[in-house]
Amino acid sequence: MRAAPAPVVQVRGRALASAEDRLAVEAPLEIRLRADGEERSLSITMRTPGEDRELAVGFLFTEGLVRDRAEVGEITEGEDTVTIELVGRPLPARDRSFAITSACGVCGKDSLASLRAIPAGPPGPGPALDPEVIHRLPLTLRSAQATFDTTGGLHAAGLFDARGERLLVREDVGRHNAVDKLIGARFLAGALPALDQILVVSGRASFELVQKALMARIPVLAAVGAPSSLAVTLAEEGGMTLLGFVRDQRFNVYCGHGRLDG
Repeated sequence: MRAAPAPVVQVRGRALASAEDRLAVEAPLEIRLRADGEERSLSITMRTPGEDRELAVGFLFTEGLVRDRAEVGEITEGEDTVTIELVGRPLPARDRSFAITSACGVCGKDSLASLRAIPAGPPGPGPALDPEVIHRLPLTLRSAQATFDTTGGLHAAGLFDARGERLLVREDVGRHNAVDKLIGARFLAGALPALDQILVVSGRASFELVQKALMARIPVLAAVGAPSSLAVTLAEEGGMTLLGFVRDQRFNVYCGHGRLDG
């Protein structure tokens, strides 16, 4: 269930009336790993239920815990759990911290060194970006946000080709979860790296979103909101094109302007 009813009192001017609202569901998901006969919990994240397999696998991939589809064996789903069998990989060290909230995907990291995962390679040359295509992306993303239409409370991440054709969209109460769901779906489909595609996010561009995109070797990240300073630094170091404030027929190019056509 992605949306839940909530009784409210609506105030319009000085008039009060009983009504019912719809809220985006936020619920815990435990990600568990199994390898060599041992099983243990890796993380608990707050998410919007749905595409839990994709979320869990996307999280493992963007954290560098798996690199190849063959390393992911049986995936077992419970009501609020996903258990993933690792093939040819040991369980991560017990001191690796992965406490996650819907607001932040790096909040539980216990050291500066643990913030960065290392991608398998650079994103490559990527597509030539037509500004007219970029201008259309937020509205195309918004048109696919079915649960947002009901609740107004979800973030979205969408993957597009260079012509602006929508390939896949995922929603979640957490920005990083929406991206993990998206990348997890492509990973399970054997469709990574995404060397010629554009990632569009409905909010701001943070360090963690840039890092997740770089792990999938996505060359372009376009955000409806602002980027952070560390996001720009990481995108520039990784050879990514980072676009911010993509709305109202305008956007800023913070790095990687060489991919811009014209």
